Amino acid sequence: MEVTNRYVATRHHIEGAPSEADFEVKEETARWSPDSGEVLVKNLYLSIDPYQLNRMKRSSASHLARIASYAIGEVVASASPEYAAGDVVAGVLGWEDYTLFTPSPAVLMGKLDASSGFPLSHHISVLGTSGMTAYGGLFEVCKPAKGEKVFVSAASGSVGLLAGQFAKLAGCYVVGCAGTKAKNVGGEMMEAVLANMNTYGRVALCGVISEYTGASRRAVPDLLEMIYKRITIRGFFAWDFLPKFAEYNAVIGDWVRQGKVQVIEDVSDGLENVPAAFVELFTGQNVGKKIVKLA
Repeated sequence: MEVTNRYVATRHHIEGAPSEADFEVKEETARWSPDSGEVLVKNLYLSIDPYQLNRMKRSSASHLARIASYAIGEVVASASPEYAAGDVVAGVLGWEDYTLFTPSPAVLMGKLDASSGFPLSHHISVLGTSGMTAYGGLFEVCKPAKGEKVFVSAASGSVGLLAGQFAKLAGCYVVGCAGTKAKNVGGEMMEAVLANMNTYGRVALCGVISEYTGASRRAVPDLLEMIYKRITIRGFFAWDFLPKFAEYNAVIGDWVRQGKVQVIEDVSDGLENVPAAFVELFTGQNVGKKIVKLA
């Protein structure tokens, strides 16, 4: 089987803020055969995330290669007994119309339960990496107690929007911040937050978007104050909590069904609009989870 596959690639290394001119849409022929052991997926929804910029820099080995993305797709053809044509899957695919992958324990991919009743897009937002990051960062890293104060930076972004709601459900007093009337996060905000934290405060750090685009401006915490206040800062990845993904989603899914968590998704249409959608993450133009719908 052969299909025409369009994909988004970078024209060159991107060291500062991205622009649409940094990208181009290319075309190739993707080939699948019954004896390949591969699965051919038609991509339906792509997750657009700030961290992907780090893979476009000179220091990244993936420059001009496929830009990986957590995504949802439908199996078109399968040479693996694990998948069949028509299966809807979620996992690491790419900024392209079609993705070929060979199933293995090292490949993050799984079938979605079509009977869940949730929109497909929810599986890459509230029930995907955004939800896993917000839930794991809050409850596994910060471990808030009822009545504690929680500050959420970039509170209108895909993770912050959920973390604030989760903290409210935990009985916390929540303050959210967006740098402009739209959104922002930066080194100055981190410094201000640390200077005003209570003793034994905990910080869950999952992104530093201001440093993605401007490495010359980095947060410089007052280390002496951190010592006196016994403040803990822990960086983490969403994938740190992958073994608990199903457990998290069971809780989050119930909250969504009960109307306790509101889901906001900012959806663009078409592969050709992936570059514009990505750039919006760095200009404060989107609210909630940024997604591109391909089909």
